[in-house]
Amino acid sequence: MNILGLGGIGHNAAAAIARDGQLLAAVEQKKIVRIPTAAGLPNEAIEAVLKLAAIDSGAVDIVAVARPFPLETQIHLAIRKHFPKARVIVAAHHTAHAAAAYYFSPFDRATVLTLDNGADFRCGARWSASGPQLIPDRELYVPDSLGEMYSRVTSYLGFHPGVDEQKVQWLSTNGAPVKSSLFKDAFTLDGDWVAQTQPPAVEGLAGVAPADIAASVQSALEDIVLHLAGSGENLCLGGGVFSNALLVARLERSGRYKNVHVNPAVGNAGTALGALAFAWHNVLGGSGRMTIGNGCLGPESDLEEIKRVFENCKLRFTRFLTTGEVLDTSIDQLRRDRIVAWMQGRMEFGSRALGNRSILASPVNPYSTENLNVFIKHREPYRKFAASVPAELASEYFEVGPNARYLATVGRVRAAHRDQFAGAIMADGLVRVHTVDEADNPLFWRLLHKATPAFGIPVLLNTSFNLFGDPLVCTPRDAVRSFYSSGIDALFAGHFFVEK
Repeated sequence: MNILGLGGIGHNAAAAIARDGQLLAAVEQKKIVRIPTAAGLPNEAIEAVLKLAAIDSGAVDIVAVARPFPLETQIHLAIRKHFPKARVIVAAHHTAHAAAAYYFSPFDRATVLTLDNGADFRCGARWSASGPQLIPDRELYVPDSLGEMYSRVTSYLGFHPGVDEQKVQWLSTNGAPVKSSLFKDAFTLDGDWVAQTQPPAVEGLAGVAPADIAASVQSALEDIVLHLAGSGENLCLGGGVFSNALLVARLERSGRYKNVHVNPAVGNAGTALGALAFAWHNVLGGSGRMTIGNGCLGPESDLEEIKRVFENCKLRFTRFLTTGEVLDTSIDQLRRDRIVAWMQGRMEFGSRALGNRSILASPVNPYSTENLNVFIKHREPYRKFAASVPAELASEYFEVGPNARYLATVGRVRAAHRDQFAGAIMADGLVRVHTVDEADNPLFWRLLHKATPAFGIPVLLNTSFNLFGDPLVCTPRDAVRSFYSSGIDALFAGHFFVEK
């Protein structure tokens, strides 16, 4: 049984495919077509996942689509044209968020909380999940939206709403929540849910420092979400609000739940996974649980494709014969305080770099963060970079939870190592941590272990391999374009090496 999942058709479209309950591939449209907010039917992403799964369009049995989507008649006709033998199943937007959150978790029972700006008239819901059953307990309707409140503050601070909320999140670490009550008072709570809302009195923000405004809305968001989540054994999170790593960390540390789970594509793109899982469990009655694995579900390029692109671009490159040469040369570049682009294996699904499409830097160079922000990312100095570390050694350096596997949370640097990570630390010793298991990414795991002789710690600074405003690189040609449009010093793509 082949199921194609489509989601985010109105914003950040994606496609995913599974065969007999096993997830085979998932790709965001924007990474293929290089348009940051690709909407509409994701034809190129569909083509990519079918190719990765070696499935012909005529062999697709079900097309599961997450709402909402514009031009419904045209979308439906296009699906029927491309997949004439397939049954079409539609999942409500927050149902798809909940399905992506729960059915890809390791839990058989859980509370599921979904929150976003709003779609299908809903902007939030709380669910009870048991076995294959996913039952809504509470719903939150537009305009009572926590996501929309955060987006309005994003706009108030001069950023782009719907795009730059992460800037507000990281700015908040530099401020104090002096006006958190202004935002909390906008949401009237009744028991364990929201009774009603009113617009925040923004005139009360006059003269308040931007970092303090960001800290205030962040604090209010965390307090309200903590109230809505309740307490229990397992909590699964879905919807774009939970792209906020500080919020996820607050839920992890709260003690309200023993286990907290969030997948690497928690926003609209992830509804492609949710629609697919909804069809498998709720329509077909499938019993086997799917897994996202290491989160790297997209295309990869073989050595011959990389070579063709590099030759076509007239590059002078080195081709290494062994993996050991790739690793040793990479560490040598990093030891010399050079910035390294790293493109290996299958592309990540979601917005975060998990070691296959990464820009890497020395963890001990005090100028690494500045160099990455100023010469490559062209972004604000308060935005820090992740510290990637082998999972089995993470607890020696950091206090962090299991969601660090997907860079979905933040941790704290242990006191004995704070001087070593000064460039990556935010207020209160917070740091973005990416834990790497050998089974998830053996090549990147080996690279991190080779960092110990060079730097004294098995850690590298890691950020996504893309330039300001661009999606994560997908192909060798994307990598070359980003490499030569930035201050990156060296590029490793497969066994190929290019330096400036």
